[in-house]
Amino acid sequence: MSPADTATDSAAQPSQEQRAGLSLHNFVVLITLTFVTILYSATVTIANVALPDIRGALSATQDQITWVVTANIVATAVATPLAGWLAGRFGVRRLLLFAVTGFTVSSILCGGATSLPALILYRIGQGVFGAPLVPASQAYLLSVFPKQQHTTAMAIWGMGAILGPIIAPTVGGYLSELYGWRWVFYMIVPFGGIALLSVAAVIKRRGGNRAQVRLDWIGFLALSVAIASLQLMLDRGERNGWFDSAETIAEATVALGALYIFVAHTFTSKQPFLSPSLLLDRNYTIGLLLVLVFGMLNFTPMVLIPPMLQELRGYPQSIVGLLLAARGFGTLISFTSMLFLSRMDPRIPITVGFILQGLSGVAMAQFDINVTTFDVAWTSMLQGLGVGFVWVPMAVATFATLDPNRVPEASAVFHLLRNMGSSIYISLSVALLLHSAKINYAEISAGISVFNEVLHMPFVTGVWDTGSVKGLAALSGEVGRQSMMIGYINTFYMFGYTSLAAAPLVWFMRAPKKV
Repeated sequence: MSPADTATDSAAQPSQEQRAGLSLHNFVVLITLTFVTILYSATVTIANVALPDIRGALSATQDQITWVVTANIVATAVATPLAGWLAGRFGVRRLLLFAVTGFTVSSILCGGATSLPALILYRIGQGVFGAPLVPASQAYLLSVFPKQQHTTAMAIWGMGAILGPIIAPTVGGYLSELYGWRWVFYMIVPFGGIALLSVAAVIKRRGGNRAQVRLDWIGFLALSVAIASLQLMLDRGERNGWFDSAETIAEATVALGALYIFVAHTFTSKQPFLSPSLLLDRNYTIGLLLVLVFGMLNFTPMVLIPPMLQELRGYPQSIVGLLLAARGFGTLISFTSMLFLSRMDPRIPITVGFILQGLSGVAMAQFDINVTTFDVAWTSMLQGLGVGFVWVPMAVATFATLDPNRVPEASAVFHLLRNMGSSIYISLSVALLLHSAKINYAEISAGISVFNEVLHMPFVTGVWDTGSVKGLAALSGEVGRQSMMIGYINTFYMFGYTSLAAAPLVWFMRAPKKV
């Protein structure tokens, strides 16, 4: 959302005193925008529970199937900064109606996809149409509610971000198990229809002359190319042997070149795509670093846990969905508690949240091949608690010292970095997983030989008969399982240490003044 959009609508916005008398209207707006937010949050998590089935149905490899998640997140990241320009050009009402409609149609197409490229293309469509939903909703919400009610409004609005991860994997897991993976996308359609009707009924078009907002196309295209090239390099790097491959070198060169053009243009243009003056606000700058880390942590476990449980332990999708929902319940608990802790220094719950997520990651790194549902459930819930403690106070503290007229523009950058962090970290985690698995497979299999006396002991080998093809295949499969488990453990360690490293950054922010 741009400053021009805020200025355009200011004539129709009620004053703070008038807003106090519009509590019912504000409540209806809040519920509507919360429901819209559910659409975005459900999209990312709903595909995760079905990733192993999609991988088998569409003949994809471990690194290829992650594109179903990362392509959606990258598309969202690239399109998010356009939200301000689109709202300024067409208005929030039209933008939300168009975005919800396109999002719902893309979900139908995802369910009908017959190949991996087609599914990735439609997931990109979901990301592009879903991108404006969160920043436009947040900016509209902050403009409607008085500042002293921002924490409470943001906490309730943020419920949309956690109800999605509770509803989507739980219901999606059962539907996928009963009817197939396509229904994890079809189930979004009714929510899209309800959201469309709610926006049409509640979000009114505001009066006043709409300013013509200029979009810096050079900055936008340069940033888009940089993000897309970096993501492509990270997703295909392990498969291509990283910088031993000409493709990886080319992708890195394009990413660096586009990033240079974006930075140079940003600091030399009169009206850049993203204004560097926003970085002069200390809280906002630290907030961008924190939301980048928050994005890195947010979706990564939900991409890693389903294939780990289904492929290494054979868990059904319905159980995996419930375990993913445990994370959402943890977030719900912490979000609810924030309603009663709104007067607390926000730096305290943010720090607690990052520490909880870090401890969860370290605890998950203690898993072994016999991991139980209880192990996954309590660590996921602990992680969810951390997410809830971080999100609301981080958003409040980040924007607390900014000029209100700049909040829409700043919100777009805020959500851009959150999505970039998610897509990049998922790719890095999958690359670490596959690299660790290959190394450990080679090291473990080196000990499997006819010259290893241990393998001649029946009480050690069991069904792993090294003298038959069937026995060797079973032994190879077990070595592969153990190697993949070590890879997952390494990614969980990286997750935990990343979260713990972010906690000290919180205290470089200023505590917001009490209103």
